[in-house]
Amino acid sequence: MDFRLTDEQSMLVDTARTLFERECPRRLVRASGDDPEPARELFEKHLRDWVVLGAGGVTALTLFLIEAGAAVAPGPYLATAGLFAPLLAAAEHPLAEVAASGDTTGTVAVAGPDGVWMPSSMATRSQVIDLPLVDHVAVVSGAGDGVTCAVLERGSLRARQVETMDLARSTSTVEVPDSLDAESLDLDVFTAWRERATLAVAAELVGCGRWLVDAAVAYAGEREQFGHAIGSYQAVQHRIVDMALAQQEAAAAVAYAAMAIDADDPDRRRAVHVAKARAGQAARQAAKGSLQVHGGIGYTWEHDLHLRLRRAYADDALLGTAESHLDALAALIFGSAGSARSAEHDTGVR
Repeated sequence: MDFRLTDEQSMLVDTARTLFERECPRRLVRASGDDPEPARELFEKHLRDWVVLGAGGVTALTLFLIEAGAAVAPGPYLATAGLFAPLLAAAEHPLAEVAASGDTTGTVAVAGPDGVWMPSSMATRSQVIDLPLVDHVAVVSGAGDGVTCAVLERGSLRARQVETMDLARSTSTVEVPDSLDAESLDLDVFTAWRERATLAVAAELVGCGRWLVDAAVAYAGEREQFGHAIGSYQAVQHRIVDMALAQQEAAAAVAYAAMAIDADDPDRRRAVHVAKARAGQAARQAAKGSLQVHGGIGYTWEHDLHLRLRRAYADDALLGTAESHLDALAALIFGSAGSARSAEHDTGVR
């Protein structure tokens, strides 16, 4: 398989990287933790036009989200382009084109109180990201093999914001009304959408992990101990190499899964589980390793490392932890159809 980027994809990556470096500085990320306005302004002025990536092939979207993950970009881009717009397109909802154009924003409410991203009949929905910044919420409900999707205005839902590690992304719990004007949604369509959404989060993890590795390399080259750069010591070198190798594996897994989804390859289900699991593991490894390489300065509030550490652990939990995806992968490879379905159901946030 050829993992080389085309000229068009290389241009997309360069443009996205330049955009986030220029328009998403550290002060904006930090300010968004206390005030949603900087994140909303970032989306409306600079990211709205890129929501259209969510309506096309997933490979282009993942390339953009990798750069967003490296910048810890706040705002409703992931919720809208990675979750909401693709769900409306899959459901053939009347608002699908409006959402794909970025003229309206949205998030999704799928997981029940247990945090598992499967259609639920429960009134309480958890893991609803960036609710205060969006216009609509797509509520996916279901019991057994029956799945429905209803699009509601954000203001019509009772919500409670939940404190999480990620200071640049809000998470809420919402209460779904008893009566919904919902459209039926095929279970296979929902499953395909969930695979795409899971990969979008994995792409953010790759970008976040890349920044952590790069920061460790840079600091190891400039910080001196006993008259030598700490990067000259084998113990530090080995740790950084292990981090970098894990990061390369995660990037390759996400790229392969994206191509498998775009080609509708039969291996897409396994590929997505591998990608999310490896991206979560690599990002957590990079967070821990980079923190240790940085030493005391890495523990301070003033250093930007903790912003990526928080995003790494939060994204690892979103749409299924690495461990839950490995369980689902094992069931697909070694288990029966029944155990595979059970593992798929358990793929979620615990």
